[in-house]
Amino acid sequence: MAVWRPPQQIRVKVIGLAWRGDRLLAAEVEDDRGRIKGVRPLGGSIEFGESREQALHREFQEELETAIRIVGPWHLLENIYEHHGAIGHEFIFAADIELADPSLYRRDEIRYSELDETAATARWFGRDMLRDAGIELYPTGLENVLSRWRD
Repeated sequence: MAVWRPPQQIRVKVIGLAWRGDRLLAAEVEDDRGRIKGVRPLGGSIEFGESREQALHREFQEELETAIRIVGPWHLLENIYEHHGAIGHEFIFAADIELADPSLYRRDEIRYSELDETAATARWFGRDMLRDAGIELYPTGLENVLSRWRD
């Protein structure tokens, strides 16, 4: 198992909010022991010279081999966090999307590989599923902008 620590620099990322009803597609985030400590919508870093839209399209093509359509407004989150004693800092652009591949909506579990060939798993998570299991939603503050999860 690879041990990950946040880089000591500010990163700019993009995530796509794909929905199946009131369930959000999110990848599992593991701690150093391989236990799931949270989930995070799919996406990744914006590369130099790339727009947020281009980055979001590229990330979903790389991870799930599907095109997407951006269907909602952009939200910007600043995330300063601690992971196993290391501080991370990132700005994250998030937008609602639709997946072009309809078969992905029928799968409860989607296994894929990150660009570095790390195995990853994404699932459709409901708000109550996360709360009942004590699993965090990352990045911090994302739940506040999810219109489908507002009371």
